[in-house]
Amino acid sequence: MLLIDGRYGEGGGQILRTSIALSALTNTPCTITHIRAHRPTPGLKSQHLMGLKAAAQICNAQIRGAHIQSERVEFIPGSITGGRYTIDIGTAGSITLILQVLTPICLHAPDPVTLHITGGTDVKWSPTIAYFQNVVCSHLEQMGARVDISVDQYGFYPKGGGHVRAKIFPWKTKNRFSVRKRGDIKRILLYSLASSSLKKPKVAERQATACEKIVVPYDTDSHIQYAETLNPGSSICVVADCQHTVLGADTLGARGKPAERVGEEAAVSLQKELASGYALDSHMADQIVPYLALTGGSVTVSEITEHTRTNIWACNQFCKGQLTATDHILRTE
Repeated sequence: MLLIDGRYGEGGGQILRTSIALSALTNTPCTITHIRAHRPTPGLKSQHLMGLKAAAQICNAQIRGAHIQSERVEFIPGSITGGRYTIDIGTAGSITLILQVLTPICLHAPDPVTLHITGGTDVKWSPTIAYFQNVVCSHLEQMGARVDISVDQYGFYPKGGGHVRAKIFPWKTKNRFSVRKRGDIKRILLYSLASSSLKKPKVAERQATACEKIVVPYDTDSHIQYAETLNPGSSICVVADCQHTVLGADTLGARGKPAERVGEEAAVSLQKELASGYALDSHMADQIVPYLALTGGSVTVSEITEHTRTNIWACNQFCKGQLTATDHILRTE
C-alpha cells in the first residue's frame, strides 16, 4: 500500500486527482492522507468525492474514507471497464476537474467510455470547459488519444447545472510527446460565453471586442454564444493555434466586473504566454504531467509553478520513468 502525503507542496486537490488516476493505471493500491491540507477547509468536497466515487466505479476499486470532509482515503483499484457513467456533482463543482481524474483512467479502458457529468462548466480555480475542449484535448490528440467533449448546458457558480458529455476512446497508440517550440501563430480562436439574461447588455460581444483589440495583430476567429443557465455568468477563453502547439487563457466574469475587463484579462494572459516563446502555457503545464509520465518525452512551458511541481511529485510516486522540471522544461528521465 503506497502512502501519499497530501500535505506535500501546494497541498491541494491535485494530489488526490493525480494519485487516484495513476493508482488505477498502475494497479497500485494507495492511501492518501491529509487531503487538501493547505486549503481553508481541508478534506473532500463534493467535486472531489464524486470524482473519487466515479473513478472507483470505472476501475472496480475498493475505497474507504469516501465521505465529505474526509482527510484520508484508501483506494484499491481493480480492472478498468468501458461503458456509460453518470456523475452528478450536486453543486457548481468543477466538471473539468472531474475530467482531470477520469480521463486518464478512461483512456485505458478496453472499450469506449461515455461520461455524463453535471456541475459547473465555468467556475473558479479550474479550467473552463472551452479551455479543456480546445487546449487540453488538442494536446491529447497529439499524443494519440481521442476525447470528444460536448456541452448540453453551461453552468456557473453558485447553482451549477451544467451538463457535459465526454466520449473517451481506448488509447491504442501512445505518441511520445516532445515539443520544444510553439512555432508561428496561425490564428487566434476566441470563445466568449454569457448567460441569456446578459444578452441585452451584449456581455459576450463586449468581452470579445475587448479581447480582439489586444490580439489584433493576428487573424481572429470569434465565437459568441449565449446560453440558458440557472444563474447569470460569463466567461471567455482565447486560444492561439500555433504551428506545433496551442496555448490558451481564460477568465470568468463576476458581479460588478465590466465585460471589457474580462476580455482584456484573457487577452493579456495569452499575450504573456505567447511572449515567453515556450510550447505550453502555464496551466497546460500542470495538466500535461500525468500524460507525459505515460508517453515519455519533453516539453517547454512558460512557467513551472508550485502546482506543477506538486503534480510531478505525485506522478513520480507511481511511475517508473521519473519526471523532472528545470529551466522551463518538463521531461521524463
